[in-house]
Amino acid sequence: MTALTTVTEPGRGPAAVAPGERGATRIADRVVAKIASQAAREAVGPLPPDAAPPHATVVVRHDAARVRVHVELGYPGDIGGRCAQVRRRVVERVRALADMHVPEVVVLVERLHVAAGPVESRGRTR
Repeated sequence: MTALTTVTEPGRGPAAVAPGERGATRIADRVVAKIASQAAREAVGPLPPDAAPPHATVVVRHDAARVRVHVELGYPGDIGGRCAQVRRRVVERVRALADMHVPEVVVLVERLHVAAGPVESRGRTR
């Protein structure tokens, strides 16, 4: 059984429209990119003061989004682990908010920020 929606056409009265003929919602690539950027910010956590926030580029085909995320991370740290967190968070947020499949998330580490710490002496010690 197919459900029909009644639409009132000007000057004609109500007309039934089948679900397949009602149209579709298209989410712009830049909207998906903003969702991915925000998800990456959430996953990366606090950054050094001079670090740029994560940004993303997206290519959407049908209901699938391929995402490239550019991040800056603190060093030393688990870079691979943080990149995996970014991938997971981007996939779950794009799926939840845009209802899109995300087959690929590429995380590009643009820069590493060295944490300020005690300066070790270099050279020979006696």
